[in-house]
Amino acid sequence: MNLKTTHNWLGLALLACSLFTACKSGNTASKDLVKENIDTTINPATDFFSYANGSWIKKNPIPAAYSRWGIGNLVNDEVYNRLRKINEDALKENATKGSNSQKIGDFWHSGMDTVDIEKQGIQPIYTDLNRINSIKDITGVLNEIAYQHTLGNGPLFSMFVAQDLKNSDVMALYLNQGGIGLPDRDYYFNTDNHTAKVRSDYRSNHLVNMFKLSGMNEGTSKTAAEGTYKLEEGLAKSSRKLEDLRDPYKNYNKMTIAELNKLTPSINWNDLFAKMRVKNINTVIVGQPEFLKQMETSLKSISINDWKNYLRWNYINASAPYLNKAIDNENFRFYGTVLTGKKEQRPRWKRVLTAEENAMGEVLGQLFVKEYFPEKTKKRYEELVEAIRDAYKERIKKLDWMSAPTKEKALAKLAKITKKVGYPDKWKDFSTLQIDRGPYVLNMKRAGEFLYNFNINKLGKPVDRTEWDMTPQTYNAYYNPSNNEIVLPAGIFVIPGWKDEDIDDAVVYGYAAASTIGHEITHGFDDQGSQFDENGNLKTWWTKEDSIKFRQRCKMIVRQFNEFKILDSLHVNGEASQGENIADLGGVLLGWDAFVKTKQYKEGKKIDGLTPAQRYYLGYALGWLGHQRDESLANQIMTDVHAPGNLRVNGPFANIPSFYQAFGVKKGDPMWREDSLRVKIW
Repeated sequence: MNLKTTHNWLGLALLACSLFTACKSGNTASKDLVKENIDTTINPATDFFSYANGSWIKKNPIPAAYSRWGIGNLVNDEVYNRLRKINEDALKENATKGSNSQKIGDFWHSGMDTVDIEKQGIQPIYTDLNRINSIKDITGVLNEIAYQHTLGNGPLFSMFVAQDLKNSDVMALYLNQGGIGLPDRDYYFNTDNHTAKVRSDYRSNHLVNMFKLSGMNEGTSKTAAEGTYKLEEGLAKSSRKLEDLRDPYKNYNKMTIAELNKLTPSINWNDLFAKMRVKNINTVIVGQPEFLKQMETSLKSISINDWKNYLRWNYINASAPYLNKAIDNENFRFYGTVLTGKKEQRPRWKRVLTAEENAMGEVLGQLFVKEYFPEKTKKRYEELVEAIRDAYKERIKKLDWMSAPTKEKALAKLAKITKKVGYPDKWKDFSTLQIDRGPYVLNMKRAGEFLYNFNINKLGKPVDRTEWDMTPQTYNAYYNPSNNEIVLPAGIFVIPGWKDEDIDDAVVYGYAAASTIGHEITHGFDDQGSQFDENGNLKTWWTKEDSIKFRQRCKMIVRQFNEFKILDSLHVNGEASQGENIADLGGVLLGWDAFVKTKQYKEGKKIDGLTPAQRYYLGYALGWLGHQRDESLANQIMTDVHAPGNLRVNGPFANIPSFYQAFGVKKGDPMWREDSLRVKIW
């Protein structure tokens, strides 16, 4: 995944006015979209990221409402302004009940009506809190866990439906570790000052405050908070680390329902699945069996009262952004300020759009692409995909470390990669989703239930290979190994303030072909994607010797990124981030190979004093334009498989001879790496 914005993959949803201080809506006559960002006080051979983006960073401090600020935020703002107009127009319509316009308009009304939301307080979820409070035994605990899962919440464990990693023609049910309120298991145990402060606030302040806001008194809230934290700590202790979740074989443990029942005797999974509306299964793929053993231990050893408090916390935590100001603010104080350094909330209208994107993004997407992604633009990027595919084909054929049999299979896989560009050919059917002008939180509750049913009902049905897991307006992209496909939403190609036809090929090949298209195609051949064959199945297709050589080369990029130090004591996790780092390096190389075939490169004419080669590398750096707060950076290092943006530029560039030539990098410069240390994979 490219992950131009940061969020977890189950909520892959989120996609200012000007990218440049003096640029006005596509005015390209007097401004250059890459030169304006350059900090001429920095030598590109010393720190290319800061050279390429430093001027923009100096002029654009991070706004108080954000933990990071850069190209993704600018794209989001441009996209969100368009989506806001769509919502406001829908609000004015006398739309037919059940139509997309009615759903959009009513959702917008319910989210923006802060007077009514404040008047309601937590009354819209009283029934749910009372139901949790009435639990009397372990059966009641399990019933509530099942119910909350059907709303899209995830207490105790994570569960979802996806293609069977070893048989991509079949949809399978996955059970994975989950159920904790902090972003990653290491937050419960790391001893550095930053993590310790976050943990302390969560345990002693945030949990207590949220219980109080849900109606408990001070003493009861403290007791509930401590019990909830201890329960989560037990789950975290048996959760695998970020890097250990990257091995698809170790995280694939297929079990029958009988075997599952034996692993957790306190749970009758036949009964639990029935309550969770799970049908048409006889096997389940368990990611981390040791985590399920901890679930069994917790169910036996933790009091019913502590379980009730934990489930109350899960419910109010999931509902918090859609409730009254006091709860919303406390939710933001911890997850926004303490965890990622934001100083204030985004404007209400942006938060409502984000919620709407999560709830029914494709409904918005249908209207978005009609106005903002013409066929001409779609064609440009479809052709760009093929240019990258051709470049990869040539690169595979020339590899000196790979044998002919493996090359043949690699080329077969490359040829079968499906490209999805801009928007789906077939849209999801949201006709049964009920949206009205009632409580905002209930619209989100129904949306969560709708999306859960949509996902769980895939069991026993043919795989729909036309489906998208991102909306067209999303500023992101992904590679799906089970479908052997790259998915490139319209939003990922946007450069704010510029019309697509006004951007020269050098910048487009860096910004889109390298950082997105080449990146995603390379994911099919990174340390994880390379374990799937051309049909999307987890299956060995390498010769043993080639596999050893490949892993040795991957270890070089792990070592390179492990060396990067962040803040005072944190280092990039080279093992966890290796897939993204391999994809970044591959993307830059493929984009370059494709770019040198273009007319612009061959003519060699300078634009604003910059050669085509220089503009290509600056175009790639534009894709990572931005900076972030220390809290956000620390959180990213601990929870994200992507390296920080500056290292996604400087890291791969230090391995590339054509970059050295374009900017005169020589031995002794900080960007220089000895040839023996340069990573050469694809």
